[in-house]
Amino acid sequence: MERNPLFVKLSAQPSRALVDERFVVLVQNAVPGSQLTVHALHQCEDGHSWQAFAHYIADAMGTVNVSEDSSLGGTYTGTEAMGLLWSLKPVPGSKPGLRMRKKNVQTPMLVTISVYQGHQTDGFVDQAPLATVVVERWYMAPGVRRIPVTEYGLTATLFLPAGPGPFPGLLDLWGGGGQLVEYRAALLASHGIASLALDYLTCKYSMETKKTVSNQYFEMAYRVLAEHPQILGSRIAMLGLSLGTSITFRTAVYSQVIKLRCAVCISGSHRQPHNSSLEEILSFFHSNADKIRFNEENEVIWRDLLLPIPSDSTNKVEVGQIKCPLLLIVGEDDQNWCAYESAMDMKEMMEKAGNSHLLTLLSYPEAGHLIEPPYTPHVRSSQFRDMSTRQIRCSSGLHSFPFSFET
Repeated sequence: MERNPLFVKLSAQPSRALVDERFVVLVQNAVPGSQLTVHALHQCEDGHSWQAFAHYIADAMGTVNVSEDSSLGGTYTGTEAMGLLWSLKPVPGSKPGLRMRKKNVQTPMLVTISVYQGHQTDGFVDQAPLATVVVERWYMAPGVRRIPVTEYGLTATLFLPAGPGPFPGLLDLWGGGGQLVEYRAALLASHGIASLALDYLTCKYSMETKKTVSNQYFEMAYRVLAEHPQILGSRIAMLGLSLGTSITFRTAVYSQVIKLRCAVCISGSHRQPHNSSLEEILSFFHSNADKIRFNEENEVIWRDLLLPIPSDSTNKVEVGQIKCPLLLIVGEDDQNWCAYESAMDMKEMMEKAGNSHLLTLLSYPEAGHLIEPPYTPHVRSSQFRDMSTRQIRCSSGLHSFPFSFET
């Protein structure tokens, strides 16, 4: 007897989880051998909608298991357990340059998963699905505490893991787009690391005084972590992305106040004036602005800004002096920064200095600049505001990666 498609069952387990946890999407009671489309839809806080979909054939039991079965088409193909998340794309008609970025980490990312009859490619809003479920994806695990920090002139948010602690700590620095970005720190706290997300470009001090923060700003953020009763002052790390790596490299090598247990640098460079301030680093970048170029889509390419890497140490951090473990994560197709070339130079510098045992290098072919937490949607380029010039740019190369972090 042929089964009625109206009785198709759809489940996604777990229905509530962290954004870096896998779920299992299961279609049951479909017509054996029938064509089905599994569709995911998410509306961001900015009002823009993203979708992903994949084509499947129900097996002899009328079942599709997205974690085990192969997609024949759609926004991804092959066996991809989390393809419905990482292949999310703006729905047709959306403006270009969109990027999915969670701003309110105290609310979940809601994803509506539906199954449709046939192999569909468009018009999902005009069709009735056979079944639908909603899953919650969280950056904050139950019990994680979000604590705004405004003391000592800081613009920051501290995320404390659930439980009494004491916990290892981390200072989380983002890049040239500025703003207080919390979602990575919230996720790290969900995995047991007390994390302080710090705004150092568009913080209250800089907005009010029109001045760049000094090195003491970062030292004060470190003290907030080191002196917290639930944080292990001897186990504090710094994580920098893009421009944030410039601060991280400099701090790890030269700071007399900040003593890091380890440092993590994603998509960055050690190219900067010797033992410099943030203002001097930005001025150094601006002095090379004539090297900025644009591709055929008018997307900005920054990677030549700091090239070539000099052989002498005049304009780069002397990483041969670093005394804590250093993790470098780079995309070999980074069009924003010369991250790969910088990593190769740092590797050589540390080998010559005899401290290469402190270096771990993760280098990903065909990956771009913005390497994100697991299952973040991949986009080729996105718009952002350069906080030093206030211009809106469209920059190419965004990817995600499954990170883990131990101190």
